[in-house]
Amino acid sequence: MSRHNRVAIGILLIVIATVGVAWGIMRRSPVVTSNKLSISTSFYPLWFFASQIGGQYADVHNITPSGAEPHDYEPTSQDVVTIESGNLLILNGGVEAWGDKLKASLKGTKTTVVVAGQGLLTHTLTENGVTGVDPHVWLQPQLAADEAQVIANAMIAADPVHATTYQENLQTLLSQLSQLDTAYRLGLSSCKQTAFVTSHAAFGYLAEHYGLTQQAIAGLSPDAEPSTQQLADVTAFAKKNNVRYIFFESLVSPKLAQTIAAEVGAKTLVLDPLEGVSPQDQTAGRDYVSIMTDNLHNLQLALQCTK
Repeated sequence: MSRHNRVAIGILLIVIATVGVAWGIMRRSPVVTSNKLSISTSFYPLWFFASQIGGQYADVHNITPSGAEPHDYEPTSQDVVTIESGNLLILNGGVEAWGDKLKASLKGTKTTVVVAGQGLLTHTLTENGVTGVDPHVWLQPQLAADEAQVIANAMIAADPVHATTYQENLQTLLSQLSQLDTAYRLGLSSCKQTAFVTSHAAFGYLAEHYGLTQQAIAGLSPDAEPSTQQLADVTAFAKKNNVRYIFFESLVSPKLAQTIAAEVGAKTLVLDPLEGVSPQDQTAGRDYVSIMTDNLHNLQLALQCTK
């Protein structure tokens, strides 16, 4: 055998041995997993709050897809797998029809269920003889801050190592919510009108807090079909209060709002209940704070406010 062949064979043997050692190390090494908190949230506002508080130390999965309506959305089997393998499931309460069933199935597991709106849902609405609880607390900035605090407390309990970061991030979020509250309070303090008409009864907490009157076309769920009498009542309310704008929502058909607007000689305008953010809004970089700010501007226009 020539010297050249012996050298080539020697190099080949070294390569084979090296690969073998590396493969053995790879097989013995454990799979590296994320040390972040794994959090599932039921719909957008809770996802936003948890993401802001968790920052780099949390992976937050939003169960309701972008552009979907959370009142009737059902988690997929993959959603359930993600929830069951995570640390926290954050619910609002009153929105998630599937919430109680999933809470029961998670008992005894490592996944802690957090109901951010617990103790905050104080409004009720009676429709067709049935009384329901109004869950839309996230649209009132001070109540949203209460929800954010509950979420932060749950994160700190689950991951005390990063408690300082969670607290710092919470304070930043609370400052944003406080600024929103101030903007609403000042911006709605001098208006010619205080009554507004919206697609569904999502703005009760906001209206009460800032001295406004909400008249909803539909009930607590945007998919509820209003009766002929309800439509007549809304039309009469709009005429009596000289309502110039009928509000509709980005995720729900505007047809009813358009029909009533045509009936009373009004225009239509968006008032977003933030139950989900459309793909277009996400692409444009819009979030809870910017959409709430847009809601304020549209309320000021509709109510003829001077500030």
